[in-house]
Amino acid sequence: MAKTEKRNLRKGSVGNNRKQGEDFFDKNRKKPGISETDSGLQYQVLEPGDGEHPSADSYVTIHQRVLLLNGSVIGDTFKDNKPEEVSMQEMIEGYREGIMLMKKGARFKLFVPPELAWGKKGTGNKIPHNATLIFDVRLIDFW
Repeated sequence: MAKTEKRNLRKGSVGNNRKQGEDFFDKNRKKPGISETDSGLQYQVLEPGDGEHPSADSYVTIHQRVLLLNGSVIGDTFKDNKPEEVSMQEMIEGYREGIMLMKKGARFKLFVPPELAWGKKGTGNKIPHNATLIFDVRLIDFW
């Protein structure tokens, strides 16, 4: 990503990012196969998996591709073929909620609103203020 493009991504107004996210969620919830939780997390089951669900205290092995609404890729373990082991307690709220809906072997697309992610603060260079995040995630294993 070019330096100017990164700067513009960070500079995106908090209100503009929020509005784009709200518009996205309004349209997305009308699409077939999209479910929504009470918290506002939207998800699509790509592959259902089998067995039990992880708990909020689990550790998980996952493959994930993380994107912003504009299609910018923040991270991609599928590409590198290097799954990650992560504590559920270290995850942002919306991601943790989505993973707990999954069963071993499942692949979901999670659409996480800013209030279930990093909200107004963002994370500096990678995730702008009030960013909506999209996770394509496969739950390989958990314990």
